[in-house]
Amino acid sequence: MLSVFAHPDDPEFSCGASVAKLARAGAEVNYVICTDGSQGGEDPTVPDEELTATREREQRAAADVLGVRGVCFLGYRDGHLTASLELRRDIVREIRKHKPELVITHNPKFQLLLGASHPDHLAVGQATMAAVYPDARNPRAFRELLEEGLEAHRVKEVWIPGYDGSDYYVEITEDLLELKLNAILAHKSQFEKPNTDPNNPPEKWLKERMHQIGEKAGYEYAEGFRRIELAF
Repeated sequence: MLSVFAHPDDPEFSCGASVAKLARAGAEVNYVICTDGSQGGEDPTVPDEELTATREREQRAAADVLGVRGVCFLGYRDGHLTASLELRRDIVREIRKHKPELVITHNPKFQLLLGASHPDHLAVGQATMAAVYPDARNPRAFRELLEEGLEAHRVKEVWIPGYDGSDYYVEITEDLLELKLNAILAHKSQFEKPNTDPNNPPEKWLKERMHQIGEKAGYEYAEGFRRIELAF
């Protein structure tokens, strides 16, 4: 399974418990993080390179909590992503390298939930869907990848996380919920911001949200996805 997301911490918030569940069941899970995370802070005096190093370190720690095998950082500038051919090629490279059956990525369509519709999220969702189909499976696309020894690969399905519009739910147990929380809290730099609400810690809102999602499927807790099966 390959998770392709825009920023450090996106996979944990979006699907951390499902990642842990798949890894526990024996899946080989890898991450692709597309940006350098350099806009994920509110102190303009911190150098970009310092914040990027911090966020990469935190992302690797979070991935370790969930049982993720490896993390690839593409290093695009945070806040400046577009669904460019270059981004598509770099995602295709990772798909062909890891040969996943399943890819999880952002929703490529704008949603009224603004946090989910960050421009970088939309760009990654669009680029990843194009990378899955038609690029990764087409040996004539990005032929330079063939020279790297990366043959065409067909992904079997894509999951798009989301609170609304889900048609596929992964049941999450208390221990998986705890792993998701611990992975989120590994991103320490994101909880030191002045606008953090001390009366609404992650332990509280995370449990509430996952319970709300679970109710839709008859579970105590769940993560929801729009599931796209690629039968051709």
